[in-house]
Amino acid sequence: MAGLGGPPGGTPEGAPGGGEDEYRSVVFDESFVRAARLQEFSAQERITDHAPAVRRRPPLRRAGLSRQALILVLLIAVAFGTAIYMGVRHPYQSSAGQRAAEPVRMSVVPLAPRDRVPGADDAAFLYAHSPAAHFRTAAQGIPLPGARRTAHFSEDQVFSALTTAKNYIVRSALDPDVLGGEDVRSVRVLLDPDQLPQFDESFDRPAADGRHAPTGWLIRFDPARAELADPGIRVDGSLRTVESDASTLEVTADHTMVYALRPPGDARAETSLFTVRRELHFRFDREDLRLRQTRLVASSVQAGPLSCADDTANQLRPLLAGQRAAAGVPDGTDPYTSGEATALCGSLAASAQPQV
Repeated sequence: MAGLGGPPGGTPEGAPGGGEDEYRSVVFDESFVRAARLQEFSAQERITDHAPAVRRRPPLRRAGLSRQALILVLLIAVAFGTAIYMGVRHPYQSSAGQRAAEPVRMSVVPLAPRDRVPGADDAAFLYAHSPAAHFRTAAQGIPLPGARRTAHFSEDQVFSALTTAKNYIVRSALDPDVLGGEDVRSVRVLLDPDQLPQFDESFDRPAADGRHAPTGWLIRFDPARAELADPGIRVDGSLRTVESDASTLEVTADHTMVYALRPPGDARAETSLFTVRRELHFRFDREDLRLRQTRLVASSVQAGPLSCADDTANQLRPLLAGQRAAAGVPDGTDPYTSGEATALCGSLAASAQPQV
């Protein structure tokens, strides 16, 4: 006999066991009922109005979706406003605003000897009898000073500025390929991108205008005039660092470099010394420090023995052992004419030459 509440004949075959209602899994909760599009009228409503048994309910307003859209719009507006604020007030923004580099100011002054250029068979002998006797060799002559933090730059940033300046000096004045006029790229890659147009124009169209002299960027000799007789170039000088403002570090390099030279392709020819006094002024912002690049602000070069009559803007044409400077000095500059100003020329002191 079937239990209470069960069908008289018991649970039909194939029906869910235990007498469970097959619709038990369907739950008509309050939200489901409220969302129904059709609603049954009450008995009183059907008697009074003779209305149909059901009526269509108006669709529910989805206030939640509008609220979410409003919140999303507000979040986007806040994020956009924050980005603008950070772009204006970011502490590194000042350095980015100073990316445009001013043209490099450069001067190359040839130093003419009063007498014949002294020479010897051995470069070491000439060095030992010259003011460069105590100079170190190559990059050893460019020691780095101690890097100390400044008010707005860390010790690591100061060290980065010093090492980049040293790399520029080594590549631009001690690399044999650069000295021989075969390479400029190794120097070019160290420059701030804003200076590359001026650098490229200097080598495409060199001019003694204080802006586009290749010898203002690097040291290179006329390969038809001279070559290195000794790779051990003697160097002496200093590096100094100063913080010019909250976004800029400046490094000043002042070095004297002495080269042993001889005529190209003649290993038996006498060797002579060639001296370059070079002062470079570098500037770094935080982006330059990050990329290990620099902006060359000013370059001042004094070099000899040279002839005042030679063009020193494109490449240096050293006077070698036994040679004299061409007779005469540059003509005076007339400020009332529109012609180009004559390049400066100095006299190489006898004490700057080897005493042989």
